[in-house]
Amino acid sequence: MAQVEVTINGRGYTVACEAGQEGHLAKLAATLDTHVTELAGAVGQLGDARLLVMAGLLLADELEEARGSHVTAPAGDEDRHAEAIESLAGRLEAIADKLSGA
Repeated sequence: MAQVEVTINGRGYTVACEAGQEGHLAKLAATLDTHVTELAGAVGQLGDARLLVMAGLLLADELEEARGSHVTAPAGDEDRHAEAIESLAGRLEAIADKLSGA
């Protein structure tokens, strides 16, 4: 298993990947870093976890649009979606906290 050192928002991370996938992983990390950097410029440094959550959601939205399945939520579902996003943000923050302590 290969390891790649990537930088997201100025912080280095060592990430494992399959041998031969190092360049692809570095390219994906650069894309994520671009989104995080743009977000940090727009909303300020909210902490790595929140910026990563927001960037992840933006990338997921871009992926959904690219797949052509971008569907507007039915009226009344906004609260349920907001709760799901908050729950996801909390879980991702917990993971980020564990990673930063490693």
